[in-house]
Amino acid sequence: MPIKAVQQFMLGTVMNKEVQAADTMRKMKNVGYNGIELCGFMIHPSGMMVRLMTRAAGMPVGSGGKLDWLRLVNDSGLKVVSIHQDLGSVERNPEDAAQEAIKFGTDKIVITGMYRFPYGDSEAVKNLAQRLNKAGNALKKQGVALLYHNHNCEFLQVAPGQNAYELLLSETDPDAVNFEFDSYWCAECGANPLAVMDALGGRMKLWHINDRGTRQQGPCMTPILKSDSMELGDGAMPLEELSRKAKTAGVEAVILESHRNWIEKSPIKSLERSAAFMNSHFESP
Repeated sequence: MPIKAVQQFMLGTVMNKEVQAADTMRKMKNVGYNGIELCGFMIHPSGMMVRLMTRAAGMPVGSGGKLDWLRLVNDSGLKVVSIHQDLGSVERNPEDAAQEAIKFGTDKIVITGMYRFPYGDSEAVKNLAQRLNKAGNALKKQGVALLYHNHNCEFLQVAPGQNAYELLLSETDPDAVNFEFDSYWCAECGANPLAVMDALGGRMKLWHINDRGTRQQGPCMTPILKSDSMELGDGAMPLEELSRKAKTAGVEAVILESHRNWIEKSPIKSLERSAAFMNSHFESP
């Protein structure tokens, strides 16, 4: 069965100090999670620009980059399912990137998309695919696999009837590059996450899970409500069918990630509530 994990990005506000980080991971384990996915710029000190950009995007990384994450993770008993990295860092030094992943006990590095990148330009996307192929082959020599994680920009059209994600899928070498599929961002831009899972098949090695809906109660002022991330099972995502497809594809980990709209404004309360769905659909190994 897949590992049930939480993305470190969700926990930036509750992992600023060693005692706090250890307590957060203890609470994760107590409610049934057995893994964590790390971020490269959260397990190392991050620059001011990174902190400002992530805060502006509603995803503050916190100040935990100075902590001893190797010891904290080892003490927690949680399995590191992968490390999120930027492509430039992997390209500059694939050996160091691979060795860090291995040090944390994982054989997966995930590229989390590109900044200031023209995803609607087919030639740019084809070039990105070749960069991913090259980086993936370099990591493969070190015993580490490269995955690509989507947001919503990958579903921009590059040609009539084709989006950037489909082009990346066709232009990347399955022996060098596979995927961590985020169904929330796919659905957020109007694409069909069930169809994308079918297209990915066994190339979907990891799955980012989140629900999507609204907390509106009572009469609605207008017929249109703004949706946001929700605890699993509280929104309108087809999580039952998505879960079946993920298990059929043989995903190695299902990873919870949301950035805001948490119950009681607490990522801990949110992941605890979502654990009920995770535990009922994915048995612990």
